[in-house]
Amino acid sequence: MKKEDLPKKIAVFPLSNFIIFPRTTVPLNIFEPRYIDMVNDCMKSGKLIGMIQPKNNQNENRNIPDLYEIGCMGKITSFKEIEDKRFLIELRGLIRFQIIKEINSSKEYRECEINFEKFHEDLIDKKEDIKFSDLEIIFKDLKNIFERKGFIINWKALEKQSLDEIINALAMASPFTLEEKQVLLEAQNLKLRKSKIADILTTYTFDQYHNTTVQ
Repeated sequence: MKKEDLPKKIAVFPLSNFIIFPRTTVPLNIFEPRYIDMVNDCMKSGKLIGMIQPKNNQNENRNIPDLYEIGCMGKITSFKEIEDKRFLIELRGLIRFQIIKEINSSKEYRECEINFEKFHEDLIDKKEDIKFSDLEIIFKDLKNIFERKGFIINWKALEKQSLDEIINALAMASPFTLEEKQVLLEAQNLKLRKSKIADILTTYTFDQYHNTTVQ
């Protein structure tokens, strides 16, 4: 997608503890009526959806959660209607965005006016100056955490991917908190994201992950 083709508003899908990054693909099972409507509408236009995390609060005026300012816009690359009027879609991350304001409309789902200025580099296919060996300690710590939390990761397959795909996939799938995942999403580039993952790991002990639920 080119900068001049970026939309000024998009439908947003608030999903807690869930983030996507540019150049990553995630499956989504859509079953709520409002999001069925959203996907139907998006399929008729540019197939674009803004994934955004809701904050852990309720807006007093509308009894709905406020949204973080930064999310990632994805494009529906696969669409399948399954039983019980559900949709199974795949969403490919394109570029992060910043919310300018929410749009009032009669639609059941939420729409926002957005800006991409801070994240135009997401559209550029460039190599990051990070070596695989730089990630070995992070991988070791994350692997222990994932295993203790019952997460199953195909590490051999993961290591064959590009570094940006590896870091972003681990950030998305990690058992980190909503706020910590948001920090990773807002990290300007891959090198900073790798550093943030390392910082987050230092705040936990393996016993915390093993014995308690991280809030």
